[in-house]
Amino acid sequence: MKAVHEIPVRDAWKTDRAAYDVTKIREDFPILKRKVHGKPLVYLDNAATTQKPMLVVDTLHAYYTAENSNVHRGIHFLSEQATTAYEGARAKAKGFLDASDTREIVFVRGTTEAINLVAQSYGRAFIKQGDEIIISAMEHHSNIVPWQILCEQVGAMLRVIPINHDGELLMNEFERLLNEKTKFVSVAHVSNALGTVNPVKEIVQMSHRLGVPVLLDGAQAAPHMKVDVQELDCDFYAFSGHKVYGPTGIGILYGKARLLEAMPPYQGGGDMISLVTFEKTHYNELPYKFEAGTPHIAGVIGLGAAIDYVNAIGMAGISAHERELLAYATGELSPIAGLRIIGTAREKAGVLSFVLEGVHPHDIGTVVDREGVAIRAGHHCAMPVMQRFGVPATARVSFGLYNTKEEVDGLVKAIHKVIQVFG
Repeated sequence: MKAVHEIPVRDAWKTDRAAYDVTKIREDFPILKRKVHGKPLVYLDNAATTQKPMLVVDTLHAYYTAENSNVHRGIHFLSEQATTAYEGARAKAKGFLDASDTREIVFVRGTTEAINLVAQSYGRAFIKQGDEIIISAMEHHSNIVPWQILCEQVGAMLRVIPINHDGELLMNEFERLLNEKTKFVSVAHVSNALGTVNPVKEIVQMSHRLGVPVLLDGAQAAPHMKVDVQELDCDFYAFSGHKVYGPTGIGILYGKARLLEAMPPYQGGGDMISLVTFEKTHYNELPYKFEAGTPHIAGVIGLGAAIDYVNAIGMAGISAHERELLAYATGELSPIAGLRIIGTAREKAGVLSFVLEGVHPHDIGTVVDREGVAIRAGHHCAMPVMQRFGVPATARVSFGLYNTKEEVDGLVKAIHKVIQVFG
């Protein structure tokens, strides 16, 4: 019976783009071999969640069958092994984001909880009536609603950076919105609905000139490009494990240590304390101050394995492969009569949203599913984006490290089937 640390990471990949072997990579994902409605599965819904490599599955199995125990508070062998694996994953996350200290890595359920944590902890402590918070018009609901709740609680105002017809931020408008009332900025690194890669380093620099902290929603960036929080100089960064080939229900909040230290706890309970009396509670040190209760131990360890997997392939190769797929898919879909791509920014990650004249996106999704092609259809938790482009919803294709041009061809064939069905 293997322990977590005995699960090997395959060394067959190289970061050299010429050596990127998608066929070999696909062998690590058994689900890609299954059929749907009698057709080979073409999974193009990676922005919603990614499939899991056997390294992650084996790691979860190893934890539950050989090391299952609670962390931190035990002195027995299993607890020590689980704690070592758990804190080892924190070190892996630190390296993945190039954070300066493991104290800056907080385990959360996902990007949504990370943003809510910052809004309720930093926001309630430091944002007051009359202050302003800036977000953008392309945000996921998870980066809109928590700030609206905070504004209602403290009497602050929410300001929104508009976007142009290509789905790009109007940076001159952002500069206009920044003023002495601005106390926080929170924007997506990459739009989940449009694929736009935002100029986040510039946003951070402009905000910091006024002493304004910045949170970056990295849910759609972390799986597709190298993220260096020290280079970006952002104050907070959040991403979800399940979009980076890891388990669901786990994610990372990075925060600069000086800010996390100044923030009150988000939840109370075990492990986030150092001393409890009925008169007063003393909180634990970072990052445990924000990790109340028994954590998602298996999820954390599984995320560590997912980081190992992505690192073994190399983010440079992944990014190049996905850019190639996006360019190919854009070229193949653009000539289709009646098809309009929503989101044509100059800088995009592997997301391609579109509408088809006379066909609701839900119908597109239903028909292509019968052809074995899995895409997403709807507002993608970004209803203001749909309103901006005057559409009720879009069909969304999103790529992962295991997708191929042949799968894009299958998508195109399925879309022609939609056109045939709906005339």
